[in-house]
Amino acid sequence: MENKKNHFTCMRKMITLLLFAFMVHNNTFAQHPIRVVIAGLNHDHVHGILNQYNKGFVDIVGIAEPSKLLQQKFGKLYHLPDSLFYPDLKKIVKEKRPDAVLGYNAAGKHLDIVRVCAPLGISVMVEKPLAANLSQARQIEALANKFHIKVLTNYETTWYPSYQDVYNTVTSDSIGSIKKMVVHDGHQGPKEIGCSKEFLSWLTDPVLNGAGALNDFGCYGADLMTWFMHGRKPIAVTAIIRHYKPKEYPKVDDDATIILEYPNSTGQIEASWNWPFSIKDLEIFGETGYLHALDGRNIVSRMRENIKGAKVADALSAPVNDPINYLTAVFNHIIPGTNDQSSLQYNMVVMEILDAAKRSTVTGRRIVL
Repeated sequence: MENKKNHFTCMRKMITLLLFAFMVHNNTFAQHPIRVVIAGLNHDHVHGILNQYNKGFVDIVGIAEPSKLLQQKFGKLYHLPDSLFYPDLKKIVKEKRPDAVLGYNAAGKHLDIVRVCAPLGISVMVEKPLAANLSQARQIEALANKFHIKVLTNYETTWYPSYQDVYNTVTSDSIGSIKKMVVHDGHQGPKEIGCSKEFLSWLTDPVLNGAGALNDFGCYGADLMTWFMHGRKPIAVTAIIRHYKPKEYPKVDDDATIILEYPNSTGQIEASWNWPFSIKDLEIFGETGYLHALDGRNIVSRMRENIKGAKVADALSAPVNDPINYLTAVFNHIIPGTNDQSSLQYNMVVMEILDAAKRSTVTGRRIVL
């Protein structure tokens, strides 16, 4: 009898997963999109979610933004009705009771979102990093645990097919154990690439962003290495920062190099606002081979026997192919939202790494965790 019961439980789970994948693949899932509130409009990544709203992939039931100028700007750009805008997050979530709140505000204000949402049982997804500093992150974690909500962090690179392909190859032991990881993330600089003045106002602020390039781009590498290390913390962190553009960025660093030490491997994070072009790439050196995700799709490899290869990674499958599909699956308990790149567990490790990196730059010492 017990075996039968377990069999039917497994069958139900499989059917649910298959139905979800079918619905997303055929866009029928958009008929019942997740209901969200947007908190803040001063993060330039907000354009992505507003484009999805216009395509019907997500139901934005309200936008909390105190700036009338930003309300008008985005209202015109995306043909949003005035009724969608509220000056206060607490009022809107109490009134609308969304499935989740998406944070597109300063990293140093993410805690404010969780303080409002956690007691109401509403989960939150913020743009990377989780917070401006470790103290804020610990308060977020405490609220999430107390009120049993999800707090997720969205990284662009989570949805790169090439990174998932490299991860799958490594975890299948195709190149042996990892010996070194190198992650580059950066561009010419936020001013140089034309970020909005509202975005720049906090991105270049040491309190609201927590640092400059170290936080802005260092978090990518910290998150990816935590993922490849299956949530393990590094033994120690050493970092240096540079200030190549004091006129453009007088208050924060614009270049950071962070070294992570693990028991049997090393990670090198290179984050910069000083490169001649935009780059997000990932290199993994194993015992018998090397994998390099050049961008979101392309991978080159080289094995010990000098066998070289190149491939284009297959597209990711729903629901782990897109932040809204992922969030919807977590909300519907189809996937757990734990022990992955977006999870609170992994991002608390990320925040410890960034905190240690900052302390290392101040003291000039290797910081043991």
